[in-house]
Amino acid sequence: MSPIPGLQRVGLLGGGVIGGGWAARFLLNGVDVQLYDPDPEAPRKVDEVMANARRAIGKLVMPALPPEGTLTFVDSPEAAATDVQFVQESAPERLELKQMLLRRASTAAGPDVVFGSSTSGLLPTLMQDGMTHPERLVVGHPFNPVYLLPLVEICGGEHTSQAARTRAGEVYEALGMHPLQLRKEIDGFVADRLLEALWREALWLVNDGVATAAEIDDAIRFGAGLRWSFMGTFLVYRIAGGEAGMRHFMAQFGPALKWPWTKLMDVPELTDELLDTIVEQSDDQAAGRSIRELEALRDDCLVAVMQGLRTADFGAGQVLDRYERQLFGRVPTPTIAPDHQGPLRLHEVRVPTDWVDYNGHMNDSRYFQLSSETVDRFLRVIGVDDAYLAGGHSWFTVESHMNFLAQAKAGDALYATVQVVSTDAKRMRVFTSMRRSDDDTEVATAEHMLLHVDTVADKACPADPAMQAVLADLAARHSHLPVPPQAGRSVGQSR
Repeated sequence: MSPIPGLQRVGLLGGGVIGGGWAARFLLNGVDVQLYDPDPEAPRKVDEVMANARRAIGKLVMPALPPEGTLTFVDSPEAAATDVQFVQESAPERLELKQMLLRRASTAAGPDVVFGSSTSGLLPTLMQDGMTHPERLVVGHPFNPVYLLPLVEICGGEHTSQAARTRAGEVYEALGMHPLQLRKEIDGFVADRLLEALWREALWLVNDGVATAAEIDDAIRFGAGLRWSFMGTFLVYRIAGGEAGMRHFMAQFGPALKWPWTKLMDVPELTDELLDTIVEQSDDQAAGRSIRELEALRDDCLVAVMQGLRTADFGAGQVLDRYERQLFGRVPTPTIAPDHQGPLRLHEVRVPTDWVDYNGHMNDSRYFQLSSETVDRFLRVIGVDDAYLAGGHSWFTVESHMNFLAQAKAGDALYATVQVVSTDAKRMRVFTSMRRSDDDTEVATAEHMLLHVDTVADKACPADPAMQAVLADLAARHSHLPVPPQAGRSVGQSR
């Protein structure tokens, strides 16, 4: 069962760079995928994209991801669209090919199933030609890597219904994306038209020998690109206008628009000489790194930028924050048998390679992360959900103590349990044990004191009476358990 209501299974048409990224977006959100791609290499390519996506998303978000959806490769567009709740087309940018796929798939999908096309510039009105129920097609134009970048442009055609636009936006937002609803149908949409203007000028600068590819990229990544990542273009210029704002900026710099600085209405001829120059300079930039190494570097940088923006609660950081809250809300509340008496087994994880440090085993901070995620799941057990958080109440950790008992290495399967040591109206003391699944070896323990707080008033307050009752019941069930030897300990000092 998918954690996203009304979205258990989707059909994907195309499994290349973009289609594979969509597969990762859906699968890592717990949605099953039926994928059609005639390329015999598609399974390998999608598998490699999935490996990168698991690594990147695991580093990006703090809440635990839901169990992955299942990926099934099918042999026709009709099979991909059968018994699904959404279809995303990501075939090469050839109108006839996209029309054929959409026509065939739309005959098999239910009449209310919305279709999204990943096209970078083809008009949705043209792609609707021949479709069954063409009113349900929208452009859902993402950006690479699809599994990380949140923007998706939604553009409707002449026949597109408002219901299709709305449903597409709901689906994309549930995947942790930022849907941008375009007002008008236009070639290239919004983002690619802006990118093309920059690309044209960059080609001229290389063609005229003004700058190399690396120098042009430096001009972006060390300057305007950093501002663009959170403020875009117009807000940046408004700030540049000082206290007088945008009107002053336009008065000061508007006349420069008439100066012959750029060549945006022209494009250099892509001669063999220019192409050779661009390829050579691009190879120099890669510095011998493979495409997968470059993708991993790109993903790490994007994760760092978005996490940084999250601390400022701005731009893509707001989208990430909303997505993390969605993930937290989708975690199913574990059920506890009435006669259960032992510690609660609430979390399992397989140690990823980026959790391992220079000593060859799991880094100290990752044990704390595992324990923290386990306590988050425990909060679900006692009734902390979206509604409770929205009501202005939560539990904050005020003190923790960890013990490291054995090594965990990349690939090890671990599970974690929670034991309630003590509780009252405002406090609870819980103990987590982290163990290897294969031999039950205890690798680490953590003890946490949590305080119930009013998040609006920013002060401690009693928990909801029903929550207190759940905690009291669990504490009673665990009262017969031996107190763990690490509980209540402090860091010893020899004298």
